[in-house]
Amino acid sequence: MKRKSELSKLSRQPALAISILLSLSACASLPPANVGATETTPRSELGQDGYTFQKPSSYKLRAADIISITVFREPDLSLDTARVGVDGIVSLPLLGGHEVGGKTTGEVEAELASRLFEVGLKDPQVSVNISDYASHLVTVEGAVTESGVFPFQPGARLSSAIALAKGPSRVAELKQVAIFRTRPDGIYAARFDYSQVSRGTMLDPVLEPGDRVVVGTSTLSQFWQDTLRALPAIGVFTSVGN
Repeated sequence: MKRKSELSKLSRQPALAISILLSLSACASLPPANVGATETTPRSELGQDGYTFQKPSSYKLRAADIISITVFREPDLSLDTARVGVDGIVSLPLLGGHEVGGKTTGEVEAELASRLFEVGLKDPQVSVNISDYASHLVTVEGAVTESGVFPFQPGARLSSAIALAKGPSRVAELKQVAIFRTRPDGIYAARFDYSQVSRGTMLDPVLEPGDRVVVGTSTLSQFWQDTLRALPAIGVFTSVGN
């Protein structure tokens, strides 16, 4: 009778029950990381071929990136801001269009210095710097706290994308995280178990511009999950004989 009395009292205190539900839900967390070297090998059966843990050793300019071009002692030939066009070309004073897409800043510097020398500039010195990696956008959607399209720095990983979306939601199915990536012959999907990624037992791949990350949702509703978590705490699992 005592337990029934306690349940009856709790049923008259919905705010307390809701508080318990919320506090228990907040306790859910990812498993602790394994100590030592993390997994870096892609798993073919999950479509992870072509994904890598290695950050690029050099950066090649892409469409939408913004660069600055400085020609030493030639302010009229310099540009504070130049956006790489969809065709990979930027327009320059005196020289006109110059293709920079797919090239490093060092390669562009050498090419521009050569062209300026050819048009009569003595010993041209050119500096090219990246002002904004504007081509680097990732879409994150599904069971995350805040879906959207986010800018990221070269070398960022899947874990970074999910962090940009403020983490998985409480109904996220961490075993069902997909990255959709555009390749020359179509769009491909690879699956990742984010709980394993967080532990270091599965590859945490480097993102590429245009990647789309989708976090799956559990088949249980959020309310039902919260209820299941809370039931033992509020004493509903009692024997029938009591």
